[in-house]
Amino acid sequence: MATPNSTTPDPGFLLADPAVKVSPNYKWYVIAMLWFIAFFNYADRTAFSAVLPALADEFSLSKTQQGAAGSAFSWLYGLGAPLAGLIVDRVARKKAILFGLHIWSVICMATALSRNFTTLFLFRAAEGIGETFYFPASMSLVSDYHSGKTRSRAMSIHQTSVYVGTIAGGFVSGYIADTRFGWRGSFVIFGGLGILLGLVLHRLLHEPRRGGAELVTAHAALPSSSTSLWQSLKEFIVLVRRTPSLQVLLGAFMCANFVATVLLTWMPSFLHEKYGMSLAMSGLKATIYVQLASLVAAPLSGYLADRLRLRMAGGRMLVQMVGVFGGAPFVVLCGLTESVTWLVVALTFWGFFKGLYDANIFAAAYDFVRPDERGKTAGFLNAIGWLVGGGTGPIVIGFIADRSNLGFAIATASGVYVLAGLLLLLGATRFARRDTERMRAA
Repeated sequence: MATPNSTTPDPGFLLADPAVKVSPNYKWYVIAMLWFIAFFNYADRTAFSAVLPALADEFSLSKTQQGAAGSAFSWLYGLGAPLAGLIVDRVARKKAILFGLHIWSVICMATALSRNFTTLFLFRAAEGIGETFYFPASMSLVSDYHSGKTRSRAMSIHQTSVYVGTIAGGFVSGYIADTRFGWRGSFVIFGGLGILLGLVLHRLLHEPRRGGAELVTAHAALPSSSTSLWQSLKEFIVLVRRTPSLQVLLGAFMCANFVATVLLTWMPSFLHEKYGMSLAMSGLKATIYVQLASLVAAPLSGYLADRLRLRMAGGRMLVQMVGVFGGAPFVVLCGLTESVTWLVVALTFWGFFKGLYDANIFAAAYDFVRPDERGKTAGFLNAIGWLVGGGTGPIVIGFIADRSNLGFAIATASGVYVLAGLLLLLGATRFARRDTERMRAA
């Protein structure tokens, strides 16, 4: 049994309800439970991209319309993220997580009712309502079970669910679409399984005390914020204005998410059109090389970031910088190569470097904010990343593809990766140390 001390919080201390007794390893069981929720989070949203060619045929969609439907999720997801983050800092994260899971699962099932571009667009956008709560709530919850010494590793393990969920969503939905069930079957199956998962986890997932991992005092952790939503929003905007490191991370996430949504939305269609693959094979090949490589890279990234963070304030940002700079040339190769072999190489290396970046998205930001601000921090990251980055990526690439070709359009996204790398280099070397010291003083 673990003994409470200055570095290893007692699991009983970490829980909001002291009457609940859990194992000393419960903080890792939490990662396992959240892993399955995040799996469906990404399986549901990836199912859309895998069946996009079938949707385009049934509803006679242009590339620009396909891009708009792909971006619809990002727009509502991003618009709702700041409010979701503010709410998450005031309510039990467990309730927000399971509420979101049930909402997005129901809407995922309802997507099967689409009969034209308008209804498809609306259902796709509405799915963002539930999903926008998940990452602000889950990352805040994880950070209260894991201190800075294991935070990147915990979040990087959780991040692997994104890659497995993307593979499953891409292949399974494509496979179902190729059968007599058609593209609607995948939405019903993934949505229904998500609802069942929420019912199972209701009794197993427990709420931690805010700031518990930092042992704010010997007997109590930080309470939920008592200020109004509007006042909390104004305070956070002031914090971002005074913290250049957060500005850098917001800008880098916007750029990285632009490229990520291009990959998720357009790669299955690219393989289906250019190489004549079936929906099942294009959905599988568009995801499996990228996501398996990211699966390998994410835990490595978490370990390196935790170690490097002990040496310098901007350590996590430097690992992210390597990810986006390293991935840029493979985005170009992926779009322009005529060889299937080189395409596989490009997707694999793109995925590996993407994993280096992804694993530290939230852990890097939490180095510069207090425990009671983590929900809104994740919310604003998602707002900028998805509304500006993910909300523009698919439609911009679709617009370029309508005037040239999809391969060239995908290749142009590499320049956005380079911009993200420059921002992270600036943050790690110029701002991180000063902003970390300011946060500790506060």
